[in-house]
Amino acid sequence: MTEFTPEYIENFHQIIARRDEPEAFKLLQDLHPADIAELHKELSLDEAEFIYLLLDSEKAAEVLMELDEDDRKKLLKHLPSETIAKQYIDHLETDDAVDLIRELDEDAQEEILSHIDDVDQAGDIVDLLKYDEDTAGGVMGTEMVVVNENWSMPKCLEEMRKQAEEMDEIYYVYVVDDDFRLKGVFPLKKMITSASASKVKHVMKKEPISVKTDTPIEEVAQSFEKYNLVAMPVIDSIGRLVGRITVDDIMDEVREQAERDYQLASGISQDVETTDTVFAQTAARLPWLLIGMAGGLANSVILGNFEKGIAANPAMALFIPLIGGTGGNVGIQSSAIVVQGLANGSLSLRNSGKQILKETGVALINACMISILVFIYNWIRMGSSDITVSVSLSLFAVVIFASIFGTIVPITLEKFNIDPAIATGPFITITNDIIGMLIYMSISTALF
Repeated sequence: MTEFTPEYIENFHQIIARRDEPEAFKLLQDLHPADIAELHKELSLDEAEFIYLLLDSEKAAEVLMELDEDDRKKLLKHLPSETIAKQYIDHLETDDAVDLIRELDEDAQEEILSHIDDVDQAGDIVDLLKYDEDTAGGVMGTEMVVVNENWSMPKCLEEMRKQAEEMDEIYYVYVVDDDFRLKGVFPLKKMITSASASKVKHVMKKEPISVKTDTPIEEVAQSFEKYNLVAMPVIDSIGRLVGRITVDDIMDEVREQAERDYQLASGISQDVETTDTVFAQTAARLPWLLIGMAGGLANSVILGNFEKGIAANPAMALFIPLIGGTGGNVGIQSSAIVVQGLANGSLSLRNSGKQILKETGVALINACMISILVFIYNWIRMGSSDITVSVSLSLFAVVIFASIFGTIVPITLEKFNIDPAIATGPFITITNDIIGMLIYMSISTALF
């Protein structure tokens, strides 16, 4: 990995300013596509266009896919459609080409597709664009080595050589029947050890692990992890082989999903980057801040209704932050465990009842420990009093409620196909804060 010092970047700016193509080309030749993508962050749009036109088409295509999505969109809008089609799309695998084209509007998509010389490639891209981007069909590529189950070893080897010439990486060789239905995977080791007279179907590994085109990407990722795969075939509704997904595609999707979930959990309603405009970042962050403000106002209304009780027992106010903070923390812990379980497949809607019972048990232990410790602290500090009892009882009730609520909410959201990551953020904190205040004030009023 190249280290881009301020001196290096300044020198690069000067080379571009002089339009010194030989010197710029020399520097770019020594850089990995990922390093050029990192360098892109230090360049203006005009400077970026200058260096891209110096790269050979294959390397330029790799650099383009390494860029952040926002930077890629800006660059694509700045380049002619014909350049995008002939210098980039033609040198990308279909799954990467589809990802790139998805980022453009429909008019730009049609214009770029019209400039692609390879009609078959354009057709594959059009077919893949029809799939939902969050399904197996939306991330699969069509480049793969495919052999027929009835072929002999010599013919199989000959066909594999022909198909391999157009591919960068070969993970598996897939076996199909005459109707192109997936029948198995052909281990490369068998090519060496099996007799030349054998047919493929006699040595192939039958019933390979596969997914359908409409399988959600989360389930695909779970299968990759469970079976330690580097690639997986994708079939249609009648079992025909239509593509394959590689582990690098899944890793990209998992990373993007993790980033979205983290932002949702932090109260950010849209996918934003540090490079986004002030307006874009404000639009993504303001909704939950407004909801939080509403929650705070609701708390003030609750406290206002118990104003006389607080005035008569001022010590009550000392424990308001403790009640609210404890409820929020407990709720986030519970919801985070459930969201994680739903994401990695260790928890499903079918066994959610067991998780609720388990969380109730954990809540009882935590509630007892916390309320006892606080009771001892208040007893030492204030002696036997109504405040000592009310705070401990309130904490016990709040921890129980927050734990169960934090467990049920993400499960319910998952049932209605809403991202459960929302439950690990401000939603849980605000709700538990309000309910916690009601519990504390109600118990205190009853005792006083």
